Amino acid sequence: MLKTIVAAAALLSAVPAAAQDSQPLPDPNDRSDFWQLAGGIGYTPDYEGSDDYRIIPAVALRGRFHGLDISTNATYLYVDVIPPSDKIDILLGPIVGVRLNRSGKIKDDVVNELPDRKKAIEVGGFAGVAFKGLTNPYDSLSFRLDVVKDVANAHKSTVFTPNVSFSTPLSRSFYVSASMSADFVADKYADYYFSISPDDAADSGLPVFDADGGRKNWKLGLLGNYALSGDLTKGWSIFATGSYSHLRGDFKRSPIVDDRGSASQWFAAAGLAYTF
Repeated sequence: MLKTIVAAAALLSAVPAAAQDSQPLPDPNDRSDFWQLAGGIGYTPDYEGSDDYRIIPAVALRGRFHGLDISTNATYLYVDVIPPSDKIDILLGPIVGVRLNRSGKIKDDVVNELPDRKKAIEVGGFAGVAFKGLTNPYDSLSFRLDVVKDVANAHKSTVFTPNVSFSTPLSRSFYVSASMSADFVADKYADYYFSISPDDAADSGLPVFDADGGRKNWKLGLLGNYALSGDLTKGWSIFATGSYSHLRGDFKRSPIVDDRGSASQWFAAAGLAYTF
């Protein structure tokens, strides 16, 4: 998987010098405040492991305020409290978010017979390092570990997510990013979302199943942002993002996945963003 991200980094950085020189990019060490608000539509699995999909609103926020880097990732908010440096950034800060898996009506009639799950409110933090200017003055290769714990008495456990990402502008108007991650979860998480108890089996007709924790999946993602104004630092832009993840182990073998869904999980979103 590391070879995949390195190959993606090489591909994304293979930009003709003329494209960079014809429209010089801003100072890569600029620390000015900015905000970027994005909204659109997303296409996502009905539940984790489903082969049914639904359309949802997609919103995102990214910005810098008095040295704090603020961003969202799906339903999670990240705040990096360490000011950036010229070449190597230390990534550190809190995370707060909500996990909505199986907390509402499910399209699959059989899985819908299983008990609803509570919304998991997860809080924690992240730590990592980002190396900048590897292929051009504006790129970034980051390694980060996210750790969040449910505090809402839902799955009652901790989720560990190592991440690798590479991002770079290809010109003054086009930005791309590639990422790779995996989730590691405890037995309580696996049992809450993927096990089938004898009572659940009687209600749904699915076989009894006892799921154990471990590495839940691996995931690859890609994002592109094109500035309609011709300048990534201000004005309107269009974005598109997509990811593919694959469940493994007991998460793949669970009846809600193996019998009723799919281990392959796709996500896509597109819309408009405004930077100021």
